[in-house]
Amino acid sequence: MKANKEVAVEKFNKGYNCCQAVICAYCEELGVKEEDVFKLTEGFGLGMGGLRDTCGAVTGMFLTISLANSAGDMENPRKTKMDTYGKFREAAAKYREKNGSIYCRELKNMDGPQPLPCCIQCVEDAAALVDEYFKSKKTAEGAEEV
Repeated sequence: MKANKEVAVEKFNKGYNCCQAVICAYCEELGVKEEDVFKLTEGFGLGMGGLRDTCGAVTGMFLTISLANSAGDMENPRKTKMDTYGKFREAAAKYREKNGSIYCRELKNMDGPQPLPCCIQCVEDAAALVDEYFKSKKTAEGAEEV
């Protein structure tokens, strides 16, 4: 079985944008339909629709963490919100430490058609952090059962 970061890179090389590649690699774990997520995230590539703002791979990472971490409690919307925000900050700090930025305009060191080598690395790094998140979540859930 392939690691999710490898699946994310394959999806990117197939033509998915960086956001789609990351989050669609986790649809099975998230229990969401890949086609819906693919459509929902279509505009999030190239730093938010080509604006070169927050890296699409980072956005995909954030969306994946949010879907996995949220209690989904609409009666108590604050139940997991601050914890999710903390997980975003932690993942962003790790991503920034490795890549120097979370912004597409600062990450891309060349122009041209995709796939760009830096985008592939961004997708892989974001997916690796999601893998790390899921691993720590499973560890924490196992500790709670003891």
